[in-house]
Amino acid sequence: MTQAQLNELIASATGDDVRDIRRLGFHLAIPIDDEWESDELDWPPQTVDWDAVEQSRNQAAQR
Repeated sequence: MTQAQLNELIASATGDDVRDIRRLGFHLAIPIDDEWESDELDWPPQTVDWDAVEQSRNQAAQR
């Protein structure tokens, strides 16, 4: 699959313009090698708990 085909597929699935998809930089993931150790993939979560952030902001403002 070419990058252009991938962009078209994502754009049709999301309803977004192909230019926006291209700008966001979607790409095919590289398959993980079976020889990798599991601890090499032990990354911290890549998420934000927005409720906790908002709560800490509110507590700081009340002091």
